[in-house]
Amino acid sequence: MVVMGVSGCGKSSIAQSLAAKLGWEMVEGDQLHPPANIARMSAGIPLEDADRLPWLDAIAGVVEDWRIQGRPGVVTCSSLKKHYRERLTGRIKDVCFVYLAGTEEQIMPRLSMRTGHFMPTTLLRSQFDALEEPGEDEIALYVSLEASVEEIVSAVIRVLKPLLAS
Repeated sequence: MVVMGVSGCGKSSIAQSLAAKLGWEMVEGDQLHPPANIARMSAGIPLEDADRLPWLDAIAGVVEDWRIQGRPGVVTCSSLKKHYRERLTGRIKDVCFVYLAGTEEQIMPRLSMRTGHFMPTTLLRSQFDALEEPGEDEIALYVSLEASVEEIVSAVIRVLKPLLAS
């Protein structure tokens, strides 16, 4: 499972809670950014597609390792564009994206309160500009940020339970 959305939407909180409730491993995708990416974002410079490729490949490696080992897991990744999501999954349809959907007006206050993260609030607009919401041809759950973490996690698990049983 990939928990996706723009910076500040709650990916880490949702992924941690999902992993704990499901008993799955969790990887924070931001920890896989190359140092050059962190330096760019810290300086307020948006990443280009080419900058993101090593990061996406590192996350894809985590997903592939879980797949090979037959283990479920949850990873966070903004997954802003369709071709990023395809790179993460290798077009294999056993990865579900949980898209935390919200507006810039909803997310900016959350991002402003966050401390200790390299992503400045000035880059939020660039994330929305790059965002391509998942399409009907993708395996994705849309989740509104208007719900609490507990409500979001419960809803995701409720939808996934039948899929996990099969």
